[in-house]
Amino acid sequence: MTKKTTKETNLLALDNQICFALYSTSLALTKTYKPLLEELGLTYPQYLVMLVLWEHDDVLVKDIGSALFLDSGTLTPLLKRLEGSGLLIRRRDEADERQVRIILTQQGKQLQKAASTIPPQILCASGQTQETLIALRQQLTELRTQLHTELNN
Repeated sequence: MTKKTTKETNLLALDNQICFALYSTSLALTKTYKPLLEELGLTYPQYLVMLVLWEHDDVLVKDIGSALFLDSGTLTPLLKRLEGSGLLIRRRDEADERQVRIILTQQGKQLQKAASTIPPQILCASGQTQETLIALRQQLTELRTQLHTELNN
């Protein structure tokens, strides 16, 4: 048996782990985003929140959490920092004061135009075609859905 064959069949080899491939790729992708987002004054998690808000403004905190798979303990500090930056406001929901609504400010809305340059730069940095990345995103979404289904069973 050759060394390559042994490595390929070793279930505990680092390079055989889907989790490590996803983790290390996520780290590299986040590092690629970092200088682009610094120009906007955002961290990567803040950017994700803004993406949700640019798609659906005036939403409940719990809806942002659901979209990003984040709990309120993680999300609240992000929202406070974004509010401190003048990009959004937090307001108690009129129908249910236990709920908090998140509303983009004009400054937050205007930031969307500057952020629109980021996806093409990420596509270029990836060295992949748009079609390849769309297919990869679909596969990852299906994997995430299946894993969430298993976790909830």
